Amino acid sequence: MERHVFYISDRTGISAEILGRALLSQFVEQVKFIEKTIPFIDTVKKAEQFRQLIDETAEKSSLKPIIFDTVVSPDIRAIIRQSSGVVMDFFQTFIGPLEKELNTKSSFSVGRQHSIDRVGLYDGRITAVNFALNSDDGASMKYYDEAETILLGVSRCGKTPTSLYAAMQFGIKAANYPFVAEDMQNLQLPPELKKNKKKLYGLTINPPRLHEIRTERRPNSQYASLEQCRLEIRLVESLYRKEKIPFLNTTSKSIEEITTLVLTACNLERRSF
Repeated sequence: MERHVFYISDRTGISAEILGRALLSQFVEQVKFIEKTIPFIDTVKKAEQFRQLIDETAEKSSLKPIIFDTVVSPDIRAIIRQSSGVVMDFFQTFIGPLEKELNTKSSFSVGRQHSIDRVGLYDGRITAVNFALNSDDGASMKYYDEAETILLGVSRCGKTPTSLYAAMQFGIKAANYPFVAEDMQNLQLPPELKKNKKKLYGLTINPPRLHEIRTERRPNSQYASLEQCRLEIRLVESLYRKEKIPFLNTTSKSIEEITTLVLTACNLERRSF
């Protein structure tokens, strides 16, 4: 069964996506979701256009589209509720109980979350993203002293997306270092990693899954062969155990899960923005 899903927001739509997908993840084995994000619905005219899109989609599919909505404006939300979709309105769900508990009315201000940011946190996030990019895949180990964590692992096991997610979402300075095929003859920690050993955290992955990922990148190559994947994973995991480096298998985990587990294991604060 297929169902159309729309994530709608008066801002970027990221919050609607995160919340909506967290809920839909409980149904992915039974339902195929066709997803579309509609950001910046911040005027009545845009809301009317979106309502028309929902109605057309419902008519074509004969099933109501599911709408995850983080729009603040009551007027715009009212238009969305008039559509032929099933509306999951996060603001309507939570604002009412909060108003009652806090004994005050919401300001209904778009982008209001930015006004409660602590001074310097936004700049800290940008700095962390630049750090992750500059030290990606061991590009420049001279920055490792500044790193809050250094992720290790073979190519394509999730180091780069995890580093960037930690930077963008939480302002964490995460570097990463790859173990490549040439390292396997005499696999050991480089001096810069040994010097920062307390910051090291290893990632690993099941060889068949690594084989699939690498085949998409370089089909029919030695790099992507199952034998090479098995060899690299076996040697790298052996190194983790020898050096007493904590590590995590990323095979069945999302980037959000991997990042959360890494930050928890490294006792790093998940900074809010």
